[in-house]
Amino acid sequence: MLQKIFRQLAAEIKIREDQVKAAVDLLDGGATVPFIARYRKEVTNGLDDVQLRELEARLAYLRELEDRREAVLKSIEEQGKLTPQLRAAIEAAGSKQEVEDLYLPYKLKRRTKGQIAREAGIEPLADKLFADPQLVPADEAVAFVKAEKGENGDDFTTVPAVLDGVRDILSERWAEDAALVRGLRAWLWDEGLLQSKLAAGKDENNADVAKFRDYFDYDEPIGRVPSHRALAVFRGRALDILDAKLVLPETDAAPAKPGQPVPSLAEGRIALHLGWSHQSRPSDDLLRKCVAWTWRVKLSLSTERDLFTRLREDAEKVAIKVFSDNLRDLLLAAPAGPRVVMGLDPGIRTGVKVAVVDATGKLVDTSTVFPHEPRRDWEGSLHTLAQLCVKHGVNLIAIGNGTASRETDKLAADLIKRLEKLAPDVQLQRVVVSEAGASVYSASEFASQEMPDVDVSLRGAASIARRLQDPLAELVKIDPKSIGVGQYQHDVNQGELARTLEAVVEDCVNAVGVDLNTASVPLLSRVSGLSPSVAKAVVRWRESHGAFASRQQLLEVSGLGPKTFEQSAGFLRIRGGANPLDMTGVHPETYAVVERILERAGKPVQELMGRAEMLKTLKPELFANEKFGVITVKDIMSELEKPGRDPRPDFKVARFNDNVEDIKDLVEGMLLEGTVSNVAAFGAFVDLGVHQDGLVHVSQLSNKFVTDAREVVKTGDIVKVKVLEVDVARKRISLTMKLDATPTRRDAPRENRFEHGGARQRHGGGGGRQEAAAPSAMASAFAKLQAGKR
Repeated sequence: MLQKIFRQLAAEIKIREDQVKAAVDLLDGGATVPFIARYRKEVTNGLDDVQLRELEARLAYLRELEDRREAVLKSIEEQGKLTPQLRAAIEAAGSKQEVEDLYLPYKLKRRTKGQIAREAGIEPLADKLFADPQLVPADEAVAFVKAEKGENGDDFTTVPAVLDGVRDILSERWAEDAALVRGLRAWLWDEGLLQSKLAAGKDENNADVAKFRDYFDYDEPIGRVPSHRALAVFRGRALDILDAKLVLPETDAAPAKPGQPVPSLAEGRIALHLGWSHQSRPSDDLLRKCVAWTWRVKLSLSTERDLFTRLREDAEKVAIKVFSDNLRDLLLAAPAGPRVVMGLDPGIRTGVKVAVVDATGKLVDTSTVFPHEPRRDWEGSLHTLAQLCVKHGVNLIAIGNGTASRETDKLAADLIKRLEKLAPDVQLQRVVVSEAGASVYSASEFASQEMPDVDVSLRGAASIARRLQDPLAELVKIDPKSIGVGQYQHDVNQGELARTLEAVVEDCVNAVGVDLNTASVPLLSRVSGLSPSVAKAVVRWRESHGAFASRQQLLEVSGLGPKTFEQSAGFLRIRGGANPLDMTGVHPETYAVVERILERAGKPVQELMGRAEMLKTLKPELFANEKFGVITVKDIMSELEKPGRDPRPDFKVARFNDNVEDIKDLVEGMLLEGTVSNVAAFGAFVDLGVHQDGLVHVSQLSNKFVTDAREVVKTGDIVKVKVLEVDVARKRISLTMKLDATPTRRDAPRENRFEHGGARQRHGGGGGRQEAAAPSAMASAFAKLQAGKR
């Protein structure tokens, strides 16, 4: 079984079988993906973390598939119905769905009408009439009429009842034909339409209903529906705002006889699969009814359900990937570093909460000021904030982007101007920071342990300040789903979303590395190999014994054995420790290799670290051995060239326009700077500091053709944009990064501006120029954003 899985994984991921086997052996042995990707490149021949994550996920699925396959084979075998052909078909099935299709006729289920008819002995008549349509059904049925009802009330005492039994037997048999069902699904996935309409009785002017306006009269080929539109329709249906259904391609066929219903294309495909056609033979009318019954009663709803399930699963995969990509970008955003930061959590009536953290992130002071309504104590607020800045040497101000953030940003701007007059040499900057999840952190058990005597609201301000210092270290304290960089996150599979986001956090933490002597429990628990309980034990050891002087001391921590040390040590950094290598990404298991390099270079490690020109004169092949080959040696030398390097970008600040505080201040053609707050396949949302993100549609990201917005931008990027159009009433801002673009004319037809029609051709398959589709797609994207928020 394993060899079969290895072959399939190798084919899917496009790697060799020996690489798959090596990776699976390591994973089964308890190794983490970050550890394998970083320190076992020789074993896997260089598989990276993306390939390993894909392999890990598919391995779990294929193992579940094999377990289900074995259970199905055993069940059918116990029934004495397992033929060589059926066994071969089940063993060749490549998905759980295919296995279940083949198992359907043999699955134990409640007593059906078809079973009742078979028990009454009518199956020979059904076989006979289908085999020879020249037979007259009513004449042949006479021999199968029962004299009285059965013990369970089954009534086959008349010819029509017997012929109904024929219909039930044949339609049930055909509906359980795996090849037929699979063919219908494939055909409808390619040709069927997803259609949605406003549910009866719903007021389209209601604010909650209006969010789904783009789907009041909408259809699109189901196989080409983008993720965000599919999830919007399913959300609307779940809220009873939309009615959604699968619509078959239309047919031009004429009825077989005048007055009879026109057979659908689905019925035609069933007949074609069976090798039957209506030729006006005596049994053909009955067989036509059986075919119609097969589709309309047995297969239409189940096929719609199956395709809706497939559409939802595909859409969820895309949504989860978008969320995980945005989360990765946010976690790996540029850190401001060890600087004194003042965090401002904006509020109006409750005041602006203030927290100052020192260069290590320790909370050193708090306050609350009331610059806004109802107190409007602007001068008093400035005085308090200025005192805090001078007292603690603040050089960065982090402002949460919630309610009153723009007004609070103006307060910070006035504060900077005042301090610059008092002390011209003071360099103070202000930055608007996403506060998504800050309230979740503030009320968490960990926050109460970190800041036990601090009010919950002030903890949020401290978190906002720390996010600027080190986004990764602070955001790992929050459930990834609460960070706010996903859409429709409440509509997707929560288990799969959680697993994917946890993997992203783990990869990011281990890519950057963790300072062993300052890291919090949440941050340490994301390190390869460290469970939450072991992370707590590490912190307890640190509190009892002081800072770790070497990585080797980790083995003194209770519960941290050799295996955990192997998995975690390379990702933990000790600055100023006994061994300079402990501050690098060089794993302790390869320190002996470094010793050989030092011997060859004739230099101590301190003189070799950071000396790229000297390291480049050494050939990696000279230091490789059976355990650690050339790949590992090259990684060691790269680490020695830039010891403890941080893969994150340099810190930069977006400059908001001081004259733009509200969406009403925006003017078409205006050039602005903003921060990318969220990225989806259809475009990027940009925070301009006006409480409403603007959308740069994918067609407006670049002068070249772009299929996915992430090709151009990522969450956290600072970008320059031009305002294309503003719809104040619907709170929609259309932007472009093509700064030579012309704003949309206000007298242009509505379908070329913000309107997003439901007609299938407007959603179309994308054969034309991208710019032509942009305006309606922009409006659609805005609607998805609104519908996707909770």
